Amino acid sequence: MTSYSTSHIFVTLTILLLTCASSFAEEASDYLNGRDKNQVTFRDAGRHRVKLSLSTGDYVCGEVSGDDVTLTLTDSQHRHVRQLASGSGNMSFMFVLNEQGSFQFELTNPPNSEATVTLTRVVARADQKPPAETLASPRLRQLQTTLASGDNTKQFWDEVATQGTPLIESDGVTPPLAKGELLLTFLWRGAKNNVRLFGAPSNDHDEMFHLAGSDVWYRSYRVPDTARVIYRMAPDVPELDASAWQRRRAILATAQRDPLNPKYLPVSAVDKFAGESLVELPNAPDQPWLVKNPEVPAGTIEHCEFASTILGNQRQIVLYRPHDYQPGAESNCLIVLFDGDKYLEQADVATVLDNLIDAKKIPPTAALLITNPSNESRSKELPCNPKFAKFLATELMPWARESGIYATAPRTVVAGASYGGLAAAYVGMQHPEIFGNVYSQSGSFWWSPTPNTDEPEWLTRQYVQADRQPLRFHLETGTMEVGRGSMPGILDTTRHLRDVLQAKRYNVTYREYDSGHGYLYWRFAFPNGVIDLLAAREMD
Repeated sequence: MTSYSTSHIFVTLTILLLTCASSFAEEASDYLNGRDKNQVTFRDAGRHRVKLSLSTGDYVCGEVSGDDVTLTLTDSQHRHVRQLASGSGNMSFMFVLNEQGSFQFELTNPPNSEATVTLTRVVARADQKPPAETLASPRLRQLQTTLASGDNTKQFWDEVATQGTPLIESDGVTPPLAKGELLLTFLWRGAKNNVRLFGAPSNDHDEMFHLAGSDVWYRSYRVPDTARVIYRMAPDVPELDASAWQRRRAILATAQRDPLNPKYLPVSAVDKFAGESLVELPNAPDQPWLVKNPEVPAGTIEHCEFASTILGNQRQIVLYRPHDYQPGAESNCLIVLFDGDKYLEQADVATVLDNLIDAKKIPPTAALLITNPSNESRSKELPCNPKFAKFLATELMPWARESGIYATAPRTVVAGASYGGLAAAYVGMQHPEIFGNVYSQSGSFWWSPTPNTDEPEWLTRQYVQADRQPLRFHLETGTMEVGRGSMPGILDTTRHLRDVLQAKRYNVTYREYDSGHGYLYWRFAFPNGVIDLLAAREMD
């Protein structure tokens, strides 16, 4: 016995129709139904009609072959509904019968030719369903089986509470993982409406999925086994009748650390809504320079208030001087850091410099850490602002020199992250006589002065046009810092700037980390960048 399925059909039926070359037969003499009548061949020139015995909502796929043929879908009154194919050779078509009534194919072909129409697939509306989801996580598939047997999630959550989240799996993942990958599955228990994952691995706000019949919300990602991931989770984010920007920012109302992940930074976070949860995969690179060693002599930290005439504001400047610092020594180096308070508190800059200097990885290096008067001033001053560059060159750096903090341009680094990384590259271009080294961590090189009218990557275009300056660069970015929609991401724009600088014959070191955007990533990378630029060797 032959069986037929509405989801996959290819049955051959040849029908010989004799018609005049100039007119249709009074009635179509055959039909196609998507079950046992699926192909018809016309061997005479003319215009041919074949009825369709199908149902409203059917999804229909087919092919027509021949030389100089035209296939049209018409209604019961022979009115044109849709042209499906026209031309020569083997042509495919598809359509949905969204209206009730009778329909038919009308085909024309020239003399001495043969044309064949075949229905290759017909799917009834009731059978039009997406494939059943296969959970990537073997532990969640096991839970799915448990739930299907009538059990609950108590044992699952007890296990998760013991081992912590997210789940980290390597075996039994569907489909299988690539070499060097692990599966991270983030979990939340008991939300009523939604849960969103805020941060890496996607660098976005990702909706988590609800496991049917349970209190489990989940989202799985394939990530390199060298990755570090920081994130927050936002249960039951309010749905607002508001602008897209306001709706997106509503995630901040409930975003919090993962309650089942004991690792988070900073350790001084005042409540569950502060700080970010941290995942470090087994092969994430170690960073020994972040560990405070009581046997390493510590430098000194001085907080100063600085008023700028050029900018018309006042801010705190933090001066770091290494142990036994000798002002004016030829070997001294200097790092000028934007968002200095963040680097001091979240990147442990003082500890890093203490350790690197003590280990003789870099020469004696002071640091000038520049804070922001406000978030608003940061957004105005750091993105390629000539007044801010002038403030640095003519107000701050002369003051620092009077305070004993000074190094020659080849031994001075201007550095920052995000907008600060963009600012570092801009300030270096404007004043290479002061800042001979540029260190950018995840620089916002997508930026342009008027984003609604200008194309992105304004600063990169300036480097294309400008003469080569006596500058050295260290650029770094996270592989998870990808773009969204039409906006280029930090990963791609940093790679582009790297390529431009190398084409201009600049000295550039470049690193990518399996990470995202934030100080909890940059703190691990910062010692490497400092060593790359200030390693104890003869400098230009």
